[in-house]
Amino acid sequence: MKAAVISLGSESSKKTGEAMEKYFGQVDMIQLKTIEVALGKDGGILLEGEKIHHYDCVLVKGSFRYANLLRSIAALLENKVPYMPLTANSFTLAHNKLLTHLALQQYKIPMPKTYVSSTIEAAKNLLKKVNYPIVMKFPEGTQGKGVMFADSYSSASSMLDALGALKQPFIIQEYIETGGSDIRALVVGEKVVASMRRTAQKEEKRSNLHAGGTGEVAILSRKAMKVALDTSKALGADICGVDILETPLGPLVIEANVSPGLQGLNKVSTLDVYDEIAKFLYRKTEEQSNTKKREQAQEVMKEIALKEDVKNETPQEIITDLKFRGERILLPELVTKIAKFNDRKEYLIKVKKGKVYIEEFKI
Repeated sequence: MKAAVISLGSESSKKTGEAMEKYFGQVDMIQLKTIEVALGKDGGILLEGEKIHHYDCVLVKGSFRYANLLRSIAALLENKVPYMPLTANSFTLAHNKLLTHLALQQYKIPMPKTYVSSTIEAAKNLLKKVNYPIVMKFPEGTQGKGVMFADSYSSASSMLDALGALKQPFIIQEYIETGGSDIRALVVGEKVVASMRRTAQKEEKRSNLHAGGTGEVAILSRKAMKVALDTSKALGADICGVDILETPLGPLVIEANVSPGLQGLNKVSTLDVYDEIAKFLYRKTEEQSNTKKREQAQEVMKEIALKEDVKNETPQEIITDLKFRGERILLPELVTKIAKFNDRKEYLIKVKKGKVYIEEFKI
């Protein structure tokens, strides 16, 4: 089987590709920046001007800056590639914190109180009602960038004035005190394969490793594990990094990442994270490929059986929905093939409520 990793060439992506080589017959590493998406009749995904090869599995990764391109690539490949761990919609949801929180809300996944405001004036009124400290962040951004903290109304109000000048939407969220630590859980398929407690440096509230935080292995509670798995499902991602706060009221999700960095997590994990991902991708690709082959074989057998039944003039029963164009009904193509309807012939139509009979009119 052939696989491809489309990414910006990060160390995590390279290591994942190397691990996949142990299972797949061929693994191509494709630089995201060399890809073009052409829409229209002769469109498709182009790699340096040429249409991309057929693959059995494609892992697409990239930062929020390329969210639209990532979604476009995934959308065009979804019906052509047997298995992709990330759906097109997962890139839209996960690369926007506001959409992430909305998805969590729909799935009833616990998270800190989160607010969105349409104007600076409305936001300032909101700031008079919230408990401090609070977190303020842009919908887009990774590695802790674009995240600000305010411990009073005056400091939050000043930040709002600055944010207003940037003319960008922002999110206000209650700050949960956890001693500057959170947990990054890596979901792969139906299990959490690794988890790490990240602790912020002194005088720093962001626990991200890119912001100077430190990491150590963490053991998740059963409830936290379920929350991580539910988050991955809500985003339509089979591979997902989920950031969780441990609180007296239980685990709360603060962010999710469908293109998580894996180096720090792999260092503290007792498992080889890259190998776990590679094994999962291979297993799922094999399952999906076999399922597709079975479906294709079944379709061929159905066609053969229908042809035989048509020869014997055995009536066929087909359960299907009906497609309407205005008040007209379009019959499925299979029906017209079996019946051998011809637009040069005349037909007798008998109708009563809930039933329609059509037969060739003979004098």
